[in-house]
Amino acid sequence: MTIYKVFCKNYDLKRGDLIGILKERRKDLRGKGVLEAGLKWAIGVFGHMVKDKHAIFIVPDKSYLKNQIIMTMGERTSLRKHSEVR
Repeated sequence: MTIYKVFCKNYDLKRGDLIGILKERRKDLRGKGVLEAGLKWAIGVFGHMVKDKHAIFIVPDKSYLKNQIIMTMGERTSLRKHSEVR
């Protein structure tokens, strides 16, 4: 699952303003990349809120991965060896 933070460029303040968050639950993006699929969806949902649709940009956030354990192969095999001994 990917979460897209949708921003609009604010040229006066030279920054992006958060206009919404979209939650992607599809695993199959139908042959498109994460950025392309998210941007097309964001323009469709939030396009009516801005004057220039080209000012919309997204930042994919995979924060759900922070809760998962990431190990190297060496760490994984040593963990497996220790669990088999017990």
